[in-house]
Amino acid sequence: MTFLHLAALAAILALFPVFLYRAAKGPTIFDRLIGLNGIASKSILLLVLIGAVTGHTGMFIDLSLGYGLLNLVGALAIGKYLESKGARAR
Repeated sequence: MTFLHLAALAAILALFPVFLYRAAKGPTIFDRLIGLNGIASKSILLLVLIGAVTGHTGMFIDLSLGYGLLNLVGALAIGKYLESKGARAR
């Protein structure tokens, strides 16, 4: 594992608590949704990094693309649901 891999891993892992805090303590439901999307995007980056380290890049990129599409569809579904319920940001 090179220094660049370790630095990228440390940066990604350092951002997880920030998004976790936003998802748990967000003042509005939209802040919580943004926190969950941030966690999902960092998980995608972590999957790609694991693929680069292990040498199985193709498999991990396929997994990360599937997870990213699932995250997109989930975020759109939650946003549409909140829009239909008339939820507003403060």
